[in-house]
Amino acid sequence: MSVKIPSFIIISAAIFAMPFSAKAQNVKNRIVVPDTASIKATDALTHKDSLTLVSSDTKKVKKQKRDWATWRPEPKRALWLALVLPGAGQIYNRKFWKLPIIYGGIVGCVYAMKWNNQMYHDYSQAYLDIMDNDPNTASYNQFMHLGAKITNENLATYQNLFKNRKDRFRRWRDMSFFVLVGVYALSVIDAYVDASLSEFDISNDLSLSVEPAIINTDNNRNPLTSGGIGVHCSLNF
Repeated sequence: MSVKIPSFIIISAAIFAMPFSAKAQNVKNRIVVPDTASIKATDALTHKDSLTLVSSDTKKVKKQKRDWATWRPEPKRALWLALVLPGAGQIYNRKFWKLPIIYGGIVGCVYAMKWNNQMYHDYSQAYLDIMDNDPNTASYNQFMHLGAKITNENLATYQNLFKNRKDRFRRWRDMSFFVLVGVYALSVIDAYVDASLSEFDISNDLSLSVEPAIINTDNNRNPLTSGGIGVHCSLNF
């Protein structure tokens, strides 16, 4: 027994199923056809992330390689730092205990130079006043002891005294300047030499042995009849 389905029902079912079949086909196309732009963007991000990880790992490795126990300074860099700023070479060499010595010497020289310069100017003015015989210019009285006066009998003595003191303080002022230059030069030399000798072997294997010895060319071991007695030095390294 066969049942006949009306034709308008079959046509309606086909029309109704067409949108769903089109959507399924589009979904299928979207799944099959890849999006090249998104793939390139994903690859770029992945490459960037990998570079970031590599750079961060490289920085970590560099930071881990810095070992202060085995680190050695460069002599030229220590020299230039010491020339630019006194004490900078010692800081670079990690010899911080030398800074108070260097800056103490610099401050002491600057103070001595300033004080001697002031005394030189005071005695210079006093010497000029005592030489002009003008009673209105008597700055030399501030250097006189209590009750002491300058008379015609002791005038030449005081003139010679003020002249000698003026010259003395000028000499000390100039000497303070040269000592300051010497401290600066010594800090530069110390920074360079210290950096150069940073790789010098000072381990416990180095030893110097000094002991008395008999100097004898005739192979005579008797010190009384030998040629002489000396000192024998031996260096082990």
